[in-house]
Amino acid sequence: MIREPAELHVDDQGRVELPLGLLAEAGITPGAYLVAFSDGDGRIVLKRAEDAIKDLIEKGTP
Repeated sequence: MIREPAELHVDDQGRVELPLGLLAEAGITPGAYLVAFSDGDGRIVLKRAEDAIKDLIEKGTP
């Protein structure tokens, strides 16, 4: 399924607001703890903290 991209703005303090619809599609609820990491050329990956911990334990990768 191809989803409609959301255009976002990085403010002067480096913050980005994510639309609730985008969060809902990803199964992320407001107040959730996330882990962020760079995935190379212009990409930032966000994962729920509990999923990132499970991945680290099971696979040894972020």
